[in-house]
Amino acid sequence: MKTILVLCTGNSCRSQMAEGYLRFFAGNLAEVYSAGVETHGVNPRAVASMREDGIDISQHTSNNIDEYRHIDFDYVITVCDNAKERCPYFPSKAKKLHYSFPDPAKAIGTEEEIMAQFRTTREMIKVYCQKFVDENLK
Repeated sequence: MKTILVLCTGNSCRSQMAEGYLRFFAGNLAEVYSAGVETHGVNPRAVASMREDGIDISQHTSNNIDEYRHIDFDYVITVCDNAKERCPYFPSKAKKLHYSFPDPAKAIGTEEEIMAQFRTTREMIKVYCQKFVDENLK
């Protein structure tokens, strides 16, 4: 079984969404974790957006990367530029991948406009995660 870490700045939105989709698409092929270089708590709009697509991340927690230093990951995926730049050195065999998704937590406007940005980012992450699983785990 492969181990995957999804890393973002605050482990609040993008990394949480990616963890949810990777768990869904990978099934029993991988253990999936997410963390941040900081912890900001799981964003309620991320939870709501994922629920709309049938993925429940309501029980996820916001974790700091230091909590996972003991795991020898197969893959470390950074989902924002800040996390890539601040990603600590992993003394492991981990293959490092990067894709910078827009941060929906920075969206402004009405609630519907903000949720639209969450949905857009969610769909981008969903496509990325499905492709990742197809290319790396199957």
